[in-house]
Amino acid sequence: MSLRIGGNGRAIAKWIIIFILAGLMIGFVVKVALFEKEYYEGKEGSERAVAMDMGDDLVEEPPTEQEVVEYTVAPDRPRYLSIERLGINNARMLPMGINAEGELTTPNNIFDVGWYDASGKPGQGGTLLVDGHNGGPHVQGVFKALPSLGSGDIIAVERGDGQVFQYSVVENKAVPLSEANDYMATAMMSPMKGKESITLISCTGEWSQAQKTYLSRQFTRAILVE
Repeated sequence: MSLRIGGNGRAIAKWIIIFILAGLMIGFVVKVALFEKEYYEGKEGSERAVAMDMGDDLVEEPPTEQEVVEYTVAPDRPRYLSIERLGINNARMLPMGINAEGELTTPNNIFDVGWYDASGKPGQGGTLLVDGHNGGPHVQGVFKALPSLGSGDIIAVERGDGQVFQYSVVENKAVPLSEANDYMATAMMSPMKGKESITLISCTGEWSQAQKTYLSRQFTRAILVE
């Protein structure tokens, strides 16, 4: 009696091939994952141009000219921020609050800035608190060059009624992440008693893949030019 590989034999052979291919694919995926892990661990503590884990909801396209022009706010609220020294012209100032963890929220568009709506308003004698992105996954953000500002550089804020207020930089410092929360009390006050001021905040310094954030925060403080 001769034996013949019929339908069942071919099916078995087919499944053997599938298992072999699946094993090869799993091995490839594991190898790539290990390589990626070693790569990012090797980047721990190195400075990076932009962050790599800012989330999928970030917008990396600047708003159109029409979107900027059509952005309006109440007459007493900040509308635009400009810093000629950094090439920032009429960045929209979006009102922001705090999240469940008590952290300042930041606009989704990396070219906008956030104005903490519980902080001061331009022309009313308090301190405006403003934050902005260092960058997104692929593009540098509005405050990437914030550390380069020096004493006397001008930060301009246009209010909803069109009035422009200019603030002169008096302090620009990077604060370690471990100390940043404590420094917020200082950031909310004017660097010169009795003078209206503005504080700009952004991420800066070295990148930590383990913590998925930059290891410092940049605080730029400026007082109103009378």
